Amino acid sequence: MILGKVVGTVWATRKDDQLTGMKLQIVREVDLDMRMKEKFVVAVDSVGAGVGEIVLVAQGSSARQTKLTNNRPVDAVITAIVDKLDVAIERMVEAGATT
Repeated sequence: MILGKVVGTVWATRKDDQLTGMKLQIVREVDLDMRMKEKFVVAVDSVGAGVGEIVLVAQGSSARQTKLTNNRPVDAVITAIVDKLDVAIERMVEAGATT
């Protein structure tokens, strides 16, 4: 899974019939400090996420495991809206540096 921020919506009036009714969101990956990275993905929204929300995205065959996306031509799906992250990060000390 990837951690990302919803930054937009894709509108496609002509698409495969199996995608009818699915909301497509543009999600940019974020790091643990919530800084956006360059990488992005278009994902089916299975949880009602909105622009600006932090989300979890499943990709590959896992993206076709939700009720909404089961056996559909989907490679990425938003599976959760993140409320909070608890992260413990140890700062690496360079070799030879004193603490």
